[in-house]
Amino acid sequence: MTNWCRQSPAASGIRSRLSVAAVLLAGSLALTGCVAGQPAEVEVTRTSEASASAPPKPERDPELLPGGSALANRDYFDFVNERLLERAPDAQGKAIIDNLVAAGFEKAAMQVTPDATPGGLAVDSIEFSVLAGEDCLIGQVRSADYTSTIAPMLSNGACLVGKTRVIDW
Repeated sequence: MTNWCRQSPAASGIRSRLSVAAVLLAGSLALTGCVAGQPAEVEVTRTSEASASAPPKPERDPELLPGGSALANRDYFDFVNERLLERAPDAQGKAIIDNLVAAGFEKAAMQVTPDATPGGLAVDSIEFSVLAGEDCLIGQVRSADYTSTIAPMLSNGACLVGKTRVIDW
């Protein structure tokens, strides 16, 4: 009696390799679909450690463009914040806001999250923002690492969601 359901080892190996190839092909097609569109916003992350493949430094420092868009002032925003964090890696909200004001940004257009939890513990990160037209320059400091992004202004006219600190100094 012949058993037609039984496969030879060679046929089983081929079928296994074809299955793996099909899964890899499907996965690569799915990933291709994920990267085909343009991102809604661009996020820049800079860490306290220098990268071996860091882009070349510009010939001159960026400058504030008063009345300019968030995009037009992003390089300057990043430059000002990174320079502060090089000098003071543990800078808190007041120091960050004071630094941005000294750099020419309008204090009335800023928001910052608290430096401590309601229980008095240090927070993991501090977020801060500057409203520039209809968009927001948003920065975050976490363990001396700096990240920034540009996002649209919220419907309430603010940049940050959640509890923020009153900037009354």
